[in-house]
Amino acid sequence: MRLDIFSDPICPWCFIGKRRLERALAARPGLEIDVHWRAFQLNPEMPAEGMERQLYLELKFGGPAAAQRIYAAIAEAGADEEIAFDFNAIRRTPNTVNAHRLIRRAGPAGKQDDVVEALFRRYFLAGQDIGEVSALLETAEEAGLAPAGLEDFLAGSEEGEAVRGEDALARRTGIQGVPTFIFANRYALSGAHEPEVLLQMFELAGQDGPAEVAAGP
Repeated sequence: MRLDIFSDPICPWCFIGKRRLERALAARPGLEIDVHWRAFQLNPEMPAEGMERQLYLELKFGGPAAAQRIYAAIAEAGADEEIAFDFNAIRRTPNTVNAHRLIRRAGPAGKQDDVVEALFRRYFLAGQDIGEVSALLETAEEAGLAPAGLEDFLAGSEEGEAVRGEDALARRTGIQGVPTFIFANRYALSGAHEPEVLLQMFELAGQDGPAEVAAGP
């Protein structure tokens, strides 16, 4: 079964959603799932060079205090998935077009999941600026992606329009937040749901019936 996941590497709930998906698949090892990571930008108007973290928090949440309350709940959910979020280590909020370009580049090599995992870890656990080419090259190496031509690729703009187009497509089809899971091109589920819910969706998508969208937190 094909599973498309619209996600952004700087979305903490996407990291949590990935862990919950992994738990669902571990509980049902017989499921044959072909995962495709799709581009969505939480901040599509972000400058190409990114933004200083404190300014970002001020603009998006009204300041660090409000952000702290929101991130405390995320950190608690992350702890349940053994994710040690270190939001204080993040010094810069990046534009994620290049990170999404790297994810697309990893597709033909079957390395998308490895690249997504490495991006989450570098940003949320180590506070690295994953908008920088150097960090993306390290991410690719960690994920086992062949380095040939990669530096030139990241320094250029190839796949950039495809990333922006995919983000625009998601919004046109009604996706307003991530993670959003698309099961077998038929059912959509928004939110980082528990494994039991994901397993129910896999079962539903395997049956005949009309396509639907299931909204969630």
